[in-house]
Amino acid sequence: MNYIKRDLEQTVRENLDMPEMIAILGPRQSGKTTLMQEIFGTLENALFISFEDRKILELFVEDEKTFAEIYVKNNRYLFIDEFQYAKEGGKKLKYIYDHYPGTKILISGSSAPGLTIHGIKYLVGRIFIFNLYPLSFEEFLRYKHAALFATYLEKKESIAAYLFRNSELPEISMPLLEMLYEIYDEYCIYGGYPRVAISETSDEKETVLRNIYSTYFLREIKDILSLTTDFKLSKLIKSLSITLGGLISYNSLEEVSGFDYKGLLVHLNILEKTYICKRVSPYFTNKRTEIIKVPKVYFFDTGFRNIIIDDFRTYDLRQDIGSLNENFVFTQMTYAGVEVKFWRSKSKAEVDFVIEREGKLIAIESKSSFRRRTKSLTAFRDKYNPYRTIVAYRGGLEVRGGVVYLPLVFVSALV
Repeated sequence: MNYIKRDLEQTVRENLDMPEMIAILGPRQSGKTTLMQEIFGTLENALFISFEDRKILELFVEDEKTFAEIYVKNNRYLFIDEFQYAKEGGKKLKYIYDHYPGTKILISGSSAPGLTIHGIKYLVGRIFIFNLYPLSFEEFLRYKHAALFATYLEKKESIAAYLFRNSELPEISMPLLEMLYEIYDEYCIYGGYPRVAISETSDEKETVLRNIYSTYFLREIKDILSLTTDFKLSKLIKSLSITLGGLISYNSLEEVSGFDYKGLLVHLNILEKTYICKRVSPYFTNKRTEIIKVPKVYFFDTGFRNIIIDDFRTYDLRQDIGSLNENFVFTQMTYAGVEVKFWRSKSKAEVDFVIEREGKLIAIESKSSFRRRTKSLTAFRDKYNPYRTIVAYRGGLEVRGGVVYLPLVFVSALV
């Protein structure tokens, strides 16, 4: 499989000389194994093992001292893939970390519960945790068109300089944007899983996504979490995929899925911990006039979402394109480690995203095409006076009435 360069690679390499262990977490098939192997291949005195090997896993679980003698003692670096299969893995890693300080340990896990449930508490102060999501738009663009990516990066930096350092508004030509939007369309419909990105045909992309979806239930839900509620969970996921970008109705989700309220919350948490979708909380300062409890839902990958509803129509033929554009903003913010919220008043004025950068409040509306500043955006600006008011849309870069109309493809300039 072709290696697609990941931004996280540099971060991991920069921390190789630090004493802490490194954990790379992310959804299945987001490229964790490939990234680990890429780094492993450039190191000396390093060993790569996987807990998919039952013999190695059983030795680690039942006899960590012997495991350490065989796999840890004489190696400078130890890579452990598929760590989520280890029961009480955190407790045993603590033993190895404390007794073999000369060995740098790197582990990967396809689901957050694989670490949090099995003992992350034992590793406080001993481990750095990094998330590897599907490809960001920038990583996707760099793989698809390296020369275009170089130009894109220059333009993005000049946009960021305008937004945060008050330099001049740069010029972004429409021919350049059309080239970028062509790649964006593919990313928006099929998502950013690396195996999907390297697939050459639409049929192959859909087949890969269907396999990722099926494997999620077989491996994460049944094998690792040992859940028997996969049928109800599949109905819940489908309902959430249709609700994309909308407010969650817990009553409706209970009715559709068959879960009671407590079971619903448990399974929503599982979907978040396994990197399928995420609830976004509202931003508020006044409980009387603003919604403070009802969240919205977004998916970590739009290709995964689209395979659930079996809809791969092209960008220009879709009725849900507004939701997909909105989800794109969510993923690019989230992949960059930015916490997103939304704002909604009890009079139903709503702003899609509210983020903070360097203590500065930024309001973001996502639109499919050019529209004048909405009443909701105006209401939020009047109330909170954000540092920047942004309309992210499929168009060119311009400023009108103090609002920055930002091309969707350059939304990462905000982070």
